[in-house]
Amino acid sequence: MDKRVIDIPFLSRWMLVNLIIAPFRAPKSAKIYQLLWEERGSPLMFHGLELKDKLEIKLGAGFVVSLGMRYQNPSIASAIDKLLVKNVGKIIVLPLFPQYASATTGSVIEQVMDDIKDNLVLPEIDFVNQYPDDELMIKTFAELGRKHMDKMDYDHIVFSYHGLPERQIRKSAVDGYCQLNDSCCSAICAKNQFCYRAQCFQSSRALTKELGLSEDQYSIFFQSRLGKNPWIKPYAEDEIKRFAREGKKRILIFCPSFTADCLETTIEVGQEFKELFIDNGGEEWQLVESLNSSDLWVESLIGMVKNHLS
Repeated sequence: MDKRVIDIPFLSRWMLVNLIIAPFRAPKSAKIYQLLWEERGSPLMFHGLELKDKLEIKLGAGFVVSLGMRYQNPSIASAIDKLLVKNVGKIIVLPLFPQYASATTGSVIEQVMDDIKDNLVLPEIDFVNQYPDDELMIKTFAELGRKHMDKMDYDHIVFSYHGLPERQIRKSAVDGYCQLNDSCCSAICAKNQFCYRAQCFQSSRALTKELGLSEDQYSIFFQSRLGKNPWIKPYAEDEIKRFAREGKKRILIFCPSFTADCLETTIEVGQEFKELFIDNGGEEWQLVESLNSSDLWVESLIGMVKNHLS
């Protein structure tokens, strides 16, 4: 029901969620989550807690780190309370979404402000708004990918990002700049600095440079579209079929919009997309694991935190 996620009028949103999405998707989603769950529980949760603990230890005395989930527990409100109890002088909010979107980072920022507004004492608050090409984050993704590239020669490298409805990009466009094509996303400027699609391409450019890839060695696509309205392109399913038609047999795929393993990476990209690729003639489909709580990723977050201290 988050209006930033489903950006349609309240009544239409309520009917869509409660009469269509919840009753028809919930049973299927429950079965999929059973495939995702590990002995320790949800990967998103236990990797998040490990990341929190590592970051707090590395930052050392004078820092308190708490984890908050946007929609579930521990909530953002409970995370803020843990900081306020410690009488912190400054709160740095670091959403674990590298590329800015209203439905992700924007929603987190709004919820933080809503949860803290009634406190009589309001410490200084700073937000890490986006970090699509953070140097250490890119190096972490690249290191994880090289572990697989050292074992096999892949025909093609793919960067998969979560999709968004095109209307959300157009609604936030400055002076109509965003045309949702590769030309307007080829570089970051003042008019597209908050464009999610442009930032996804920015992340990909940084990764290809780090990995030493040429333009013909990689592709970008967007996953998880829902409904009949157009979402940002190219679509994952279309591109996967194209790879098979073009004779690409071995694919290595990164998910740079996800910092932890979750349903959209492990199940959707790692299993469902693999089945589609194999069914269309492919042979090898390898998902690169997410950043999770890897040490270099922790160092990346430390750098972001310290950049927001001054």
